[in-house]
Amino acid sequence: MKNLIGGPGTVSGLMLRLGQFLFSSASIGVMVSASGFSSYTAYCYLIASMGLQVLWSLGLACLDIYALKLKRDLQNPVVLSLFAVGDWVITLFPLTLFTYICICRSVVSLISSSNSCTNISMKTTFILMRLAESFH
Repeated sequence: MKNLIGGPGTVSGLMLRLGQFLFSSASIGVMVSASGFSSYTAYCYLIASMGLQVLWSLGLACLDIYALKLKRDLQNPVVLSLFAVGDWVITLFPLTLFTYICICRSVVSLISSSNSCTNISMKTTFILMRLAESFH
């Protein structure tokens, strides 16, 4: 198999994972330093999902260090597919989680602020239309 730039078990892959780790850690640090961040549930979940990104990146960086130290080849289809699926899940998890929490919160706030059944059905229809648009 051809050597991939930034692939597992390469120096460039190690640098990319360390960069992910550092930027994710800095992102968490900035979010936690905001005043009153813990009063927003969606914000706390976003911080938790970024924590998963930190752990994933650090774990793969350690695996890269191990492979480089022992001169192991991690460039096989099974390992590459595991890395790809893991990266895909870790990347999309914070985005989808934050989106769903915001949608649920908006539904609750719109329904709780309504005054009549007609108003509720109109708002629910509007929310469902917006939800369908977000999956386009």
